[in-house]
Amino acid sequence: MSSITIKVPEFLQQQIEKLSADEGFTVDQFFTTAASEKLSVIRELDYIRNRASLANDREFEEVLKHIPAIPIAEEWDRMPTPTKGEQ
Repeated sequence: MSSITIKVPEFLQQQIEKLSADEGFTVDQFFTTAASEKLSVIRELDYIRNRASLANDREFEEVLKHIPAIPIAEEWDRMPTPTKGEQ
């Protein structure tokens, strides 16, 4: 494992140290987890952007035509009807 040095504001360091102690993990574990989560989000956004760039609206519309128009059976599955003030 390698080491890096980072600078964080003192108020943030205090909060991280307290949270880590309260939750039973080290500050190193906190930062490792936080960095992993951020990296995962960035990679996922890149993946979604890439997939979206491959989309074909015409093909999507063609697929939608094959979905039968049936009434919604459950009331909870209906879109709410806007009231007069919301329109």
